[in-house]
Amino acid sequence: MRLLVVEDEMRIAELIRTGLMRAGFTVDCAGTVADATATLEVGSYDAAILDLGLPDGDGLDVLAKARQAGSVIPFLLLTARDAIDDRVLGLNAGADDYLVKPFAMDELIARTKALLRRPGLALGITLVSGNIQFDTVGREVRVGGKPLALPRQELNVLEHLVRRAGRVVPKSVLEDKLYGIDDELESNAIPVHVSHLRRKLVAAGATPEIHTVRGVGYLLEDKSA
Repeated sequence: MRLLVVEDEMRIAELIRTGLMRAGFTVDCAGTVADATATLEVGSYDAAILDLGLPDGDGLDVLAKARQAGSVIPFLLLTARDAIDDRVLGLNAGADDYLVKPFAMDELIARTKALLRRPGLALGITLVSGNIQFDTVGREVRVGGKPLALPRQELNVLEHLVRRAGRVVPKSVLEDKLYGIDDELESNAIPVHVSHLRRKLVAAGATPEIHTVRGVGYLLEDKSA
């Protein structure tokens, strides 16, 4: 899952980014209204964490423009403004939750996951394909009832394949979801992750198989179906 963090204080932004990445998210950062608006227009995000005090305007401007453009991703607002009127203003503008600074990283992660568990969003269900079970909240995989430990990027690849089981997932979609704007992406990164994941699934006795669709992407298909 890919998140956008909009925070102009670099130290805070990096702390948030590090904490969210440890929780399994791919994270991009923006520090101004202009950068955040432009990034949301071109990026594919599952949620945004938005500071209201930005150097070139109010974070609510980012939220307003996103909603006007038809974006339905959840927004979690971060602010030092703890007055009730400010919170109501943000929620009425289309925000989904509100967290007042200073905050605990664990709470930020928990609130982000709570937003993504809402109906129709990215979390809150156990994905199943054949004998593979993927807990989207706990970020745990079981094959035939037994746990299978996977590194973060292989876990993310598997999640997208299971979500679209039986359909081809373009390589470009995996690149977009697994890597942030500032990440250095080698041309063979996704094939390497898929290759390692495929071997581990076979060794664990998974009934679904990962097929490579040359020039397009990857397909997870249950051979026992």
